[in-house]
Amino acid sequence: MISYGKQFIDQTDIDTVVEVLKGNWLTQGPKVEEFEHVLKNKFGAKYCCAVANGTAALHLAALALGWKPGDIVITSPITFLATVNSIVYAGATPDFVDIDPVSYTIDANQVEEKIKVYQSKGKNVKAVIGVDYAGHPCDWEALRSIADRYKIQLVNDNSHALGACYKGAHNYATKYANAVIQSFHPVKHITTGEGGAILTNDSRIDEKIRLLRTHGMTSNSNIMDKHDGQWYYEMVDLGYNYRITDFQCALGISQLDKLGNFIDRRKKIAQNYNEAFINDDRFIVPFVNSNVNHAYHLYPLQVRFDKTSVSRIQLFDEMMKINIKLQVHYIPVHLQPYYRKKFGFNENNFPIAEKFYLNEISLPVFFELSEKEISSLIERIDRILINKM
Repeated sequence: MISYGKQFIDQTDIDTVVEVLKGNWLTQGPKVEEFEHVLKNKFGAKYCCAVANGTAALHLAALALGWKPGDIVITSPITFLATVNSIVYAGATPDFVDIDPVSYTIDANQVEEKIKVYQSKGKNVKAVIGVDYAGHPCDWEALRSIADRYKIQLVNDNSHALGACYKGAHNYATKYANAVIQSFHPVKHITTGEGGAILTNDSRIDEKIRLLRTHGMTSNSNIMDKHDGQWYYEMVDLGYNYRITDFQCALGISQLDKLGNFIDRRKKIAQNYNEAFINDDRFIVPFVNSNVNHAYHLYPLQVRFDKTSVSRIQLFDEMMKINIKLQVHYIPVHLQPYYRKKFGFNENNFPIAEKFYLNEISLPVFFELSEKEISSLIERIDRILINKM
């Protein structure tokens, strides 16, 4: 079965993990700190905290940034549920801004307009979460300018864009955002099995995240009420068990060495798809702005189903017959029953995102996808859409 994404694990990865499994530390040991050190150096951050998964990273960032009831946090409707759920976890209120029809990332112009509307009503917009959807960076320069002008926080959900470039910089995420979220799920560019990280240049954010990562416990005498002995600790905040293991971090360190090769292969696969679909008016291939280097976590192909005699359901069903499992990224979050019922969102609130959802299919893009498999997939899609199934 070929799915839209898949990890690549080689013998070096296996040997690295086995070495840790044979050692004295399985968790809370030196590999966690080493992984954090490698990540912050790679992506230009002063601080990095590795955690259990990307969702935990989003949750802890929300708490460390002080989101609370009465705060409004704006993000894109085209993202995974966790991005928006983190806002609700913190007690804040989520709202959305439609996507740019070209890059599929949050539309910076509409962000500013929405902030103005809220301010005219005396309401507090606390933060904006930009999502580097599919691996294409947002317009971060514009978003930073807006954040500074209106004194709001800026978060980069960078889970799709590990290894991307913006205006020639690999470290763009920490340059523009107060906090940067990474995910190391197996379909991402590198994997730790499950895992995530928060990068920041703000020591206060990092300290808060580290405290909350481990139950709100500390042995730091500077912030404890008292100190009874070397065994003594205090719980000074309500935290969580969001720790990551040493063997996961060992895998992450090994995987990070391959990131350049992983990105290069994804680009090559995307180039093959582009060449096959770009001159066919049934398709819209992903656009890449001239000032970015796309990381291609996803290859979101839009299909103009109104120009075919086949529905998206039929296309998915026919591809499954040859063991190719396509996917859709994403169902707009504002259309999910929970968000409709709790926050009153409805259809047609964000029409560009909704139209994008109706046309989007995510094609397989991962390191081991072969040229033969790519060619077979392209040919099969063409045959299905001209109803020669």
